[in-house]
Amino acid sequence: MNKIISTSEALDNLSTPEKVGQLFMPAAFINDTEEEIVRLEKLISKYHVGGLCFFHSRASAATNFEGKKKVVQNENSFEVLKNLIIRYQKAATYPLLIAIDAEWGLAMRIENTPQYPYAITLGANVNNVDLTFEVGKQIAKDCKAVGIHWNLSPVVDINTNPDNPVIGYRSFGDTKENVVSLAKAYIKGTQSEGVLTSIKHFPGHGDTATDSHLGLPVIDKTKVELVQNELYPFQKLINEGVDSVMVGHLSVPALTTDTNQPSSINKDIITGVLRNEMGFEGVVISDALNMHAVSKNYPVPGELEWLAFDAGNDVLCFAEHIEKGIQMILENASETQINKSIERIWKLKVKAFQNTGLKGSLTDPSVLNRKIAKQSLTLQVGTSYAIEQFRKTNHCTITIKRYSTNQTEEEILAAIKEMKHEITNETEVLLLLTPPQIKPTNNFGFLQEEIDFVNHLIQTKKVVLYHFGNPYALKFFNTVKTVATVIAYQNFKEFQDVATEHFLGTLKAKGKLPVSLS
Repeated sequence: MNKIISTSEALDNLSTPEKVGQLFMPAAFINDTEEEIVRLEKLISKYHVGGLCFFHSRASAATNFEGKKKVVQNENSFEVLKNLIIRYQKAATYPLLIAIDAEWGLAMRIENTPQYPYAITLGANVNNVDLTFEVGKQIAKDCKAVGIHWNLSPVVDINTNPDNPVIGYRSFGDTKENVVSLAKAYIKGTQSEGVLTSIKHFPGHGDTATDSHLGLPVIDKTKVELVQNELYPFQKLINEGVDSVMVGHLSVPALTTDTNQPSSINKDIITGVLRNEMGFEGVVISDALNMHAVSKNYPVPGELEWLAFDAGNDVLCFAEHIEKGIQMILENASETQINKSIERIWKLKVKAFQNTGLKGSLTDPSVLNRKIAKQSLTLQVGTSYAIEQFRKTNHCTITIKRYSTNQTEEEILAAIKEMKHEITNETEVLLLLTPPQIKPTNNFGFLQEEIDFVNHLIQTKKVVLYHFGNPYALKFFNTVKTVATVIAYQNFKEFQDVATEHFLGTLKAKGKLPVSLS
């Protein structure tokens, strides 16, 4: 890999087309075919793209909107990723800035790699920013072990909408103070290992009920409301000093005169609000430009890329029309405009290559995950005394959980029927509940029959419920009628062990739910 040159040398020595190429950060996939890999190598070499953002496969979340493509599994994913990064760097004239979404670890995109708790779980750790610092630090170590410089995290959206389909568990909570405190700790932990971060999704994706992968969310608030809430974490963290800000695909009429332009391609919002009013001088990166909130409205190749750059984005993430985008920017942008972005990008590159490189090995998350499990476990309904009295009864235990991704609806319904038969004569039931999925689509994956069964159970028996997943899924269940409801947030072994110890009375629940479920 070529050595990184200084910012002044880059400004002096790169040709204008090379500089424009540096603005682009196309997607790279660890499960691509050799043909697709060679195609990307040629793209890197010919157009001098500045970086790559890695995803699992072309069927992964950010590209496979309708979920029609089968997601392949790769047992050797970490080594594949490491080798691909080395290979793509060799194809580049100027070192590539390698990015990934690793909000809760490389596992967000790459299977068989360390996974740390979701932001909502960290949000339940009352007055404990140290653990969040450690999460940022550990994830950064994993990034360095594979050759990644830039973790496009953390999410600093305040999740004030319980029906939010895309943020939810990715947010630290529904209070701006909690979000700022924990995001700051996560960023400092990441920076301690020399890895770059990016706060997202400006100007705030928390109070939406639309997934911007699919459509354009509208935030219909006054500017005063936005400044007091949505913009608050961004301003506080910008004041602290952040590497970059990612702009989301949102319609925010109060911040612009051009209400037809989403925030990600809106000059009023990026240049006007973020740069001029909020004083941010670092790198601005777009959210993925292939997302339907914007991509479906700009069918002419290159037009979206130009609009995103002209609005104030320095890095065009997941740009799909490199050649046409470069051409359109060369035709329309001034040399001053291009150089300003290159100066910001190159300073970030110099910082990244000074501090990181392919070094170290993957972390072991188990010790830290157990600490977080102990701090986050939340007694939501009932009392410790009620659980203690319940424990003395001749209770039975039932588990509702998917043990396989291949489990059919018939098998699930058969299991419910069997459970109904087993508990006919029981009066006390310990229920261990794990939602089938973390995202809220399709009732978090629950069948209606499962929801009905649990609610009937709560209505007719004395139930102590332990919930191992996204707490928003509890909205389907009449938990106020339980003897006790305890939220464990994750289904990791460490969280299961801590829940067991809590039920046995050897450990107290210290966490506090960071969001409202009403």
